Amino acid sequence: MTGFLSEVDLTLSGLDAPSVRLWIERDERGEVVGSTGYEISADGRHALIRSVAVSPSHRSRGHGSALARFALVRAAAEGATTAWLFSRRSGPFWQSLGFESADRDELVHALADTHQVRLFRQTGQLGREVAWSRSLASV
Repeated sequence: MTGFLSEVDLTLSGLDAPSVRLWIERDERGEVVGSTGYEISADGRHALIRSVAVSPSHRSRGHGSALARFALVRAAAEGATTAWLFSRRSGPFWQSLGFESADRDELVHALADTHQVRLFRQTGQLGREVAWSRSLASV
């Protein structure tokens, strides 16, 4: 799993934490071709969507949207009411799934205890990130 996420340039921080939920999709040979997940806030009301990726050979077939929707449905089933994420490169993709541009400080406040937020603060990456959010009421 970590090899795949490294290849697609996604954050590996905290993947083994109890607050992180991850799923992978494999092809017929058993190779990882997609992933999805989220990190839940301490109060359970917020989900930080992360690790949504599809291998280049499987893109443009709807896999990314299906994986992202799966994470949203699971987060809502767990009790989260709002989904958040960081994305500098994939805004149009996330907008197609109902996400809107969000205030980065609001995301940090809602998800301050998550591994990804803590890592981005420590490394100074937080100032370069773009935040997105959506309600999970209609999922």
